[in-house]
Parts: sequence; C-alpha cells; structure tokens
Amino acid sequence: MKQVLLAVAACMATLLPYAQTRVSDHNDIGWFTTTITPRITSKLSGHIEYQWRRDNIVTDWQQSLLRIGLNYKIHPQVTLHAGYGWIVTFPYSEHQLSAVPRSFGERRIYEQVVVNSTVGKASLSHRFRLEQRWLAKYNSLEAHQPDTYTYLNRIRYMPRLDVPLNKHLFAALYDELFIGFGKNLGENVFDQNRLGILMGYKFNNNIRIEAGFLNQIVQLSREIDGKNAFQYNSGVIVNTHFNLF
Repeated sequence: MKQVLLAVAACMATLLPYAQTRVSDHNDIGWFTTTITPRITSKLSGHIEYQWRRDNIVTDWQQSLLRIGLNYKIHPQVTLHAGYGWIVTFPYSEHQLSAVPRSFGERRIYEQVVVNSTVGKASLSHRFRLEQRWLAKYNSLEAHQPDTYTYLNRIRYMPRLDVPLNKHLFAALYDELFIGFGKNLGENVFDQNRLGILMGYKFNNNIRIEAGFLNQIVQLSREIDGKNAFQYNSGVIVNTHFNLF
C-alpha cells in the first residue's frame, strides 16, 4: 500500500508543473444538429447540416454552424465528401477564443473520406477530414467589419463505433482529434478533442435520432498571462438525421 501511495504522489508531482502553466475554463454546453442527405444519383448525394451550439446547455449562444456539400460513394464502404461551412462563434466562456471579446465569423472549405467496416454486429467508421479555414479578426469592439482574415489549416480524425441493441435502438461511441498545421498557427497544434457517448433510435432507413454526452477540450491559439489556455466543455448532444433516398 505504501508503494502505491508513493507512486500516486510521484505522478501528482510530475503533473503539477503542467497544471501551473495552464489557464482553464469549464463550460456547460448543448449541441443540437439536424442533417439532411438528399439523393442525387445512386452514388452522389447532397449534404445539408445545421448545428445550434449553446452555452449553459440552451440559454446562450456558443456557435452557429452551417455546412453544405456533396457525397460521392466510390465503393460500398468508402465515401468521399467535399463542402463549405459558415460558422459564427459567440463570446462565451471566461477566456474566449478571440482576444477581442466579440462574435466572429469563419469561412471554411473541407474535404473528407469516410471508411466503413463491420466488427461482428457492430459497425466501425473512420472519418478523415482536411479543413482550410478563414477566421475573421477584429482589432476592437467598435469595428463593424473584420480588420483581416487569418488563414489556418486543420486535420481531423474520428473513429466511431455503432452497436445495434435491437431492431431500432443502438449505442454509439466516438472520439475526434483536431490538429492544426501550417502558417499562422498559434499555441494550438493540438486544437481540440471531442468525445461522444450516445444512445439512438432508428425509426426506419431514412430517419434516426441520437442523444447523449459530449465532452470537448479546446486549446486557445493564444497564451493568457504567459500560460496556455484551455476550455473544458461538457454537456448534451442531440443529432437528427434525414436520409432522403
């Protein structure tokens, strides 16, 4: 027992310097998403997605996110996707993403590939996404237009496991890692990580809904008081999918 206590104390002593060089915020969030996938041909489909992201679960804005794009199935288990996103981030949290505490817009182009496979009765997918981002930057609260746009690159990887429980019910687990790279990168090579634990209901082949717990860790691109800054956000997530085939 003594050896165990000594080992725990040694680990805490090792982690203490990292804790002292970080600034962190904790926020309660709620993300509500509607996705529509209209069929165009047997291999080609559209993508329309809106995410209503809230701080304090539902009372305040965190983000508004709209995506549109196209899916092309090159293999029964492999789908290519390209699209455009328009995002508005609002001034939430004690330490905000923008140095100037105001809303700012982002234009985004992205490309991705999704590879699906089966593990027994479960399905496993791997999503790889590459993003080119233009973030509006304001130098003051009084500015009516962005002073400039900052260009950033980011790559994302998300494995997801779906386990059917019966004809209609399923459980899902995913984790997504975000890594920034290229010019204009600040402190956040590690950009963020998202973990989701969900329960879902499949009404039919066209409609399903899922809800559960979401945990998001975000590193700010700038230091605060000479320290790396992180947001630790957790709350609820609800996704509704309509496949118009």
